Amino acid sequence: MFVDSHCHIDFPDYQGKLPEIFGEMHKERVTHALCISVNLEDFPGVLAIAEQHANAYASVGVHPDHQDQAPVDTQHLVDLSHHPKIVAIGETGLDYYRTTGDTEWQRERFRSHIRAAKITGKPLVIHTREAAHDTLRLMREEGAGEVGGVMHCFTESLEVAKAAMDLDFYISFSGIVTFKNALAIKEVAKAVPLERMLIETDSPYLAPVPHRGRVNQPAWVRHIAEEIARLKSVPLDTVADITSGNFFKLFKIPRPT
Repeated sequence: MFVDSHCHIDFPDYQGKLPEIFGEMHKERVTHALCISVNLEDFPGVLAIAEQHANAYASVGVHPDHQDQAPVDTQHLVDLSHHPKIVAIGETGLDYYRTTGDTEWQRERFRSHIRAAKITGKPLVIHTREAAHDTLRLMREEGAGEVGGVMHCFTESLEVAKAAMDLDFYISFSGIVTFKNALAIKEVAKAVPLERMLIETDSPYLAPVPHRGRVNQPAWVRHIAEEIARLKSVPLDTVADITSGNFFKLFKIPRPT
């Protein structure tokens, strides 16, 4: 079986299509999906998917791209996370790719998420883009290693991956690892131990080969597992079993028997 550890199936791309999405997951043996929050305004829709589907779970958090959101209050995140289907804090982190000028607001927001994770004991889902140094620095300063989590849609160097793993974080690979020109990420995937790895679609983005350019969906996480298996020269079932086990362990979800 496979698990999609990071998707956004609450987005408008899937309006009216969720029965089909979950049906395709069943066909491809994708047993669970984690629907990720990117802002608090749309969080009720994320939670609703988790409430309506036994094999779906959710996170609560505000993506670093959403500068127009109100300052994130740690206690508010804690309060929202009490629902039993909320298994993580995030998506949070730092993204300097599109941001200009003062980025202190991003760092303060990130600190609020880490503090909420420590209070709740729930792991962090971390996004970092062109901000690896500051991301790791804040993780260390705020004690993110006390709760651990996952570096989602990983596109950084092996050195960054090792630093995150030293803080008890998993490294998650998306459809990017299947792209022909993603040679650096393929090398990182070869080096990261399966025991520290998750797989994800980041749907609706980054559809893997052979679906590149289409609206992504959780069922296609299988293609990411296939590429990992090829890169590591191990059976596909080994990748499926270990990455799924990592998912259930990290997010404290009972593993189906």
